[in-house]
Amino acid sequence: MLSTLELCHVFESAFLPLSCDCRVEPSGSLQIQIIEPISKRVELLVTGISLSHLVGDHAIDQLINELKEELKFTHDRRYWPVQAQQKC
Repeated sequence: MLSTLELCHVFESAFLPLSCDCRVEPSGSLQIQIIEPISKRVELLVTGISLSHLVGDHAIDQLINELKEELKFTHDRRYWPVQAQQKC
């Protein structure tokens, strides 16, 4: 099992060029905050991630992929009205 420092490094590297802040909450769970580096807008914030579920590369990769899908969905939904107006 990776240490929390190594685990946070994996998450922070996975979301480049976005900024990713990974930290352990007082409850012992993980918080991941993904930030657009220029505007400093929080694109995604996930809290309460159980460290006990992040055992092994497969579980870590699966969570990264889920977060990327959520990030894509939130980003697409946020900019959908602008994109729809430009097509008209």
